[in-house]
Amino acid sequence: MDYFSDPLFVTVFTVVLLSRFLLPLTIIRWPLPGVVACLVLDAADQTIFQSFGYDPPFYQGYDKAMDVFYLGMAYIATLRNWSSLSAFAVSRLLFFYRQVGVVAFELSGVRALLLVFPNTFEYFFIAYEAVRARWTPTRLLLRGWIVVAAAIWVFVKLPQEYWIHIAQLDFTDTLQDYAWFGPLVFGGLAVILVLARVFVWPRLPGADHPWQLTAPPLPAELDTAAKRGVWTARHARVWSQATLEKSALVGLLLVIFASILSDMDIATWRILAWTATFVALNVVGELALARRGFSSEATVRAWLARTAANTLGLLAIDQLIYGSLPLSRAAA
Repeated sequence: MDYFSDPLFVTVFTVVLLSRFLLPLTIIRWPLPGVVACLVLDAADQTIFQSFGYDPPFYQGYDKAMDVFYLGMAYIATLRNWSSLSAFAVSRLLFFYRQVGVVAFELSGVRALLLVFPNTFEYFFIAYEAVRARWTPTRLLLRGWIVVAAAIWVFVKLPQEYWIHIAQLDFTDTLQDYAWFGPLVFGGLAVILVLARVFVWPRLPGADHPWQLTAPPLPAELDTAAKRGVWTARHARVWSQATLEKSALVGLLLVIFASILSDMDIATWRILAWTATFVALNVVGELALARRGFSSEATVRAWLARTAANTLGLLAIDQLIYGSLPLSRAAA
């Protein structure tokens, strides 16, 4: 079936895909509502298609790409917003551990790897933001955050990863196939909520502040572009842990995206090497501008300028240096 010859499908597909792209952008400003909205849409997208009579097999690639995208935005939110260094250290490990596992799965096709490398980061992020909504996250020490991560890993993500990736069962299809499944799931959730209300809620410490669902403000010394430029000029270095982390973050995400795009055949080491090169060039440019006192509060304009510069650089390399490698695809 040629889905894209159907105007209704094109409309539904465009709305779903745009929603899955735009919703993650809210995570930086509204971390908890944003990531929960992404989770809900991720669970509902196939149901939306089926409600219109469609079941596009190629959508799985887009689904994986959007999952990677919104988790990447959540990790960026931890870099900006989290005040607990202990929680951040745990989240960083969980995030990169998962991305390495996804890369290994995409390159090997061994589904069991997704069980060994579960997506614990996702619910750990939610747990932290739920705590931050009412309490000061630094009240929980490193041991406490490790316990939270371990509980999510063992009791939530391992069963979920087995269900989705090993047994390859779909929640919506199972609801339709087995009449008892829906009441069982929602009954179980009700029991968990009741137990939490009876045994956990009364033992929680008093709230530190009213509900806070928006991201915390930046520290006063970094709350303007000019101040951030001064800090960058003084402290940032091209060869640094931050540059290595950026290279790893963008490189792993590009490897995953490249594996999803079936018409791209690029060696993994080449993607990682070019990513590291461009990240380093971006840092060089950022440092040069910061040391000359250039700054811009116009975030969108600055983002567009950087995107344009990177796109032109990729196109130049593709055409002048390594024409056989479709690097220009990475500009998207």
